[in-house]
Parts: sequence; structure tokens; C-alpha cells
Amino acid sequence: MSKDNIEVPELGESITEGTIASWFKNEGDAVEADEPVVELETDKVTVEINSPSEGILEKILKNIGETVKVHEVIGVVSAGKNIGPAAEEEKKSAKETSKETAAKDIESLTTPSARLLIEENSLDIAAIKGSGKHGQITKEDVLLYLEGASKAEEKQSPGPKKETQIKGPAILQDTKGLEEIKPMSRLRQAIANRLVEAQHTAAILTTFNEIDMKAVIDLRARYKESFEKKHGVKLGFMSFFAKAAVNALKEIPAINAEIRGENIVYKNYYNLGVAVGGPKGLVVPVVRDVDKMTFAEIEKELGRLAEKVKTGSIALSDLEGGTFSITNGGIYGSMMSTPILNPPQSGILGMHNIVKRAVVVGDEIQIRPMMYAALSYDHRIVDGKEAVTFLVKIKEAIEDPSRLMLEV
Repeated sequence: MSKDNIEVPELGESITEGTIASWFKNEGDAVEADEPVVELETDKVTVEINSPSEGILEKILKNIGETVKVHEVIGVVSAGKNIGPAAEEEKKSAKETSKETAAKDIESLTTPSARLLIEENSLDIAAIKGSGKHGQITKEDVLLYLEGASKAEEKQSPGPKKETQIKGPAILQDTKGLEEIKPMSRLRQAIANRLVEAQHTAAILTTFNEIDMKAVIDLRARYKESFEKKHGVKLGFMSFFAKAAVNALKEIPAINAEIRGENIVYKNYYNLGVAVGGPKGLVVPVVRDVDKMTFAEIEKELGRLAEKVKTGSIALSDLEGGTFSITNGGIYGSMMSTPILNPPQSGILGMHNIVKRAVVVGDEIQIRPMMYAALSYDHRIVDGKEAVTFLVKIKEAIEDPSRLMLEV
């Protein structure tokens, strides 16, 4: 019987290692070709590694929590269709189980990592609310359910607290219940390191302006139904800001550039990273060639990427190659903030919530829907005048959306 190695695949640009998050199979279990057998967590995304062939998972070489490098062998599969009586018995048992659970169809309702936690903790799938696509149950949903069950049990059983017994990522608590210690995920570690790196390596300054959103709001109200009917997607604010950003970047190319060694690299393409909050933290998927896209195409691509973030299926290729970023703290109620650069980019635009305020229009005081906008930039490459001009260009385009159609 031949043996095939389970190797860590290429993980994308600048990613050389990851951490074993969970094994979906135990040693001795039967596996199908291309069946997910192990989950690997990197500093950007979570990746499922498939079995190279049908057979038996003979050996697990790296345990949960261990760091592994690209191309490193982490397991061995004994390949072959004749996989022995134990495996055949397991398949028979699995078929019988599938008949019993046909009404719930656990395979389609859960991700492999979620299914592993459900089976290990003997949970009732009907009691867990799924947040994934079409209500699919994710690993995070199971952990939240387990954490809630643990807290409920603690309330019913007074006394000193001890380590919560959950199979999967450890959640440690002190005996007095005053602290709860959770290991930091690789994604959270990466976010922390990149934020510190950005502040240490770039000369970050932020400039602010305020934008009257009335024109865009009126335009959306006028055409939202016909737009959605024709294109099958809602018209949001982000497509306006994306278009406005591209026009402004063309006027101020330094903000679409980066420092590479002792050189400045000016980019004649416009790939906008849009910050999206996901189950494991903030990620920045990239909308490519925004200058060549229509409003509808931008909205569709934003929706597609946001759904991938929500379901945990975002790929490394979706996160690479951005030239400028936009983040919208307004969806969380932020009035004003100073966004931090996403290296090696030289600029990031921060959107905030829209609030009705009294402003002077002509010689009158009127109530207008206003938004504070912020541009953080690398002062090593972008001058203050350029930054201010860029943000004014954004303001002018949003306050007069016809400029976006005419690209002026």
C-alpha cells in the first residue's frame, strides 16, 4: 500500500508559516481524496488542507497549536481503496448515521471544523444558530454556543471556577473568576504586529474634512429601486467613495504609491482594499481595477467579498495587491477616528457615521446630513498639501456626484 504525505501548501505572498488549528480526523480514520482533514490558521486567513488520496490517516505528525512551515509534512495517508475492515466498518456506520440524520443533513449545515467540535462535544446541531451562508454553522458559532453553555453551567453551580473543558482552542479562567485568558489567534497577532509596524516604520499623519451627504442620499433615494431591479444589488455609499477615491488618486498619484527600499513606486492601477469585520477580526479584501468598474460592478464585488469574509471562505488571493484602503467606522457608530495605514500602502480613507447637523449653506443655516472623513497618510512620501487636496477632491465628488460621471 502506497503512502502519501499531507503537506502545507503555498499560502500566498509573504506567508511562510501557520498554526495547526484542528484536525478533522483521528489517526486510523478513513479519508476520501480531496476531503478536508486539517485546518491551518495563518496570519491572514484560515485554510483547510485536503487529503491527497483515499485511504487511512496513518499518522498525524503535527498537533493542534504547533507552528508549521510551507511544504512541511504534517501527516501521512496510507493510500488505496482496500482500506481494511476497520475502515469498512466505519463507512458502514457512517452510512447508518447518515440515514438517521438525513433530515438535518449535518454535512451541508456545518463546516468541517464546526462538525468536528459538534461531534467531539456531543452537541445537538438543532440548538446551534448558524451565521454562515444559508445559515451554515461555522466553527465560531459552535465556540460561542459552548461558551454560552459554560457560563450557564457556572451560574447554576456556584463555587471556584476551573479550566473550561471545551475541545478545541483553550479558554482558561482563574480560580476566582476575575480573569479569563484566551490564546491570541494568529490573525489577531498579525493585526497587532502590523499596527505596531505601521506606526514604527511610517510617518503617519491624519487630515480631516466634513462632507455634506445630502446629494448622494437624494440620488440613492431617487434611483435605488430601479438600480436594484436592473442590477440585482443595492446601491450603497461605498461605491461612491470608491469612485471618488480613484479620481482623487489619479490627481494625487503619491497616495497610490509606496516606498520600496530607496525608491518610490507609482502605481497606474487602482486596487482598493475595503476593511470588513469578520468572525476572527478585521480583514481587508481587495476590489481590483476599480477605475474600470461601474457602480453596479463595485457593489456586486463588495457583496461577494463581504460574504466570503462572513463565511470564512476568503482566500489569500482576495487580500493581496491593494494600493489604497477604505475603512468605514460609521457602520459601528464612529463619529471620527484616525485610521492606521495598511503597509506598504501610503494612504487610507476613513468614513464615519452620518449625523444631521446645523451648517451654513449660502447665507442660511440648514439641517444637513454630515459625515466627517479622515485621510491618514505616510508623510515620507505624501506632502500635507497633497493630502489636504486629496480629501477636498473626495468632498467635492461626494457633494456633487455628477463629477463622478464626468470624472472631473
